[in-house]
Amino acid sequence: MSSSKKSEKTGPIDNAWSLKIPEFKEEDNPHRLLVESSFATMFPKYREQYLKEHWPLIQKALDEHHIKAELDLIEGSMTVKTTRKTWDPYIIVKARDVIKLMARSVPFEQAVRVLQDDITADIIKISSFVRNKEKFVKRRQRLIGPNGCNLKSIELLTNCYVVVQGQTVSALGPYKGVQQVRKIVQDTMKNVHPVYSLKTLMLKRELSKNPKLKNENWERYLPKYTSKNISKRKEPKKKREKKPYTPFPPPQQESKIDKAMASGEYFLKEEQKRAKRKKELEAKHEEATKKRQERRAQAFVPPEEKLVESETGKTDIDIAEIKKKVQQGLKKHNIK
Repeated sequence: MSSSKKSEKTGPIDNAWSLKIPEFKEEDNPHRLLVESSFATMFPKYREQYLKEHWPLIQKALDEHHIKAELDLIEGSMTVKTTRKTWDPYIIVKARDVIKLMARSVPFEQAVRVLQDDITADIIKISSFVRNKEKFVKRRQRLIGPNGCNLKSIELLTNCYVVVQGQTVSALGPYKGVQQVRKIVQDTMKNVHPVYSLKTLMLKRELSKNPKLKNENWERYLPKYTSKNISKRKEPKKKREKKPYTPFPPPQQESKIDKAMASGEYFLKEEQKRAKRKKELEAKHEEATKKRQERRAQAFVPPEEKLVESETGKTDIDIAEIKKKVQQGLKKHNIK
């Protein structure tokens, strides 16, 4: 029975998020750490004043976990080290995340939360997604939204604290929430509007509240978006047809010497070569003079006249009516 229970516990699990992380206590590591570990990070000049003011608080927070913190204002760096009293092997990584977040403009009150077991941090680099600077600025602004509404809604749906600073996005919160923030940020920088990601998160939250749908597949309930971007690339007028692929290289082109040898010019003497060139030049000059004379003669060529159709043949005359009119006119003349 005991072996079957153990196999049930250590077997595959459908939902890893449902597992509770066991708490690591001081009693679990009575021998402490054998080797000193340290991490250092640089900070920008504008953060110097803030870090100087809050450094005693950072030291106090790290001292509780037996971590030593140093601030070097000359080099502009922060360092965290383990001591002989340090018993948690992973706390140095958490301390490293604290100083990294502090360097990326995250306030001290939020950065210290990383030292908790159920809280993690992630610094997402967004500069590599877009090469064009204008596009990068637009997409980063899209992530923030008007008056920071998109960023605020991301924070509410993921239960994370998010800071957009320069070419990085710093996220701080529960493991699942940080994972969701990373996906939203990456999709936004790949030209997918964050509104779509937020809608799916809202639907997932509503579906998780329903006990009947908890263990079902949600794919049919989630919206599917297709990109409507039509490529504006102009197609060339003359399309080159691709030749069938052959592994063999193209035949070597003939050099000038090869061509001369084939035509027999290579074996001619210098005088003969000169005479041949002279003849070719004279022939070219004759062709050019002929073309020039033809072009000049075109001005004296009369244009073709259009034939005008005579209208006399078309008129139909009624002879009988004319005779009547003439007779009437004669009668009137005789009466007078």
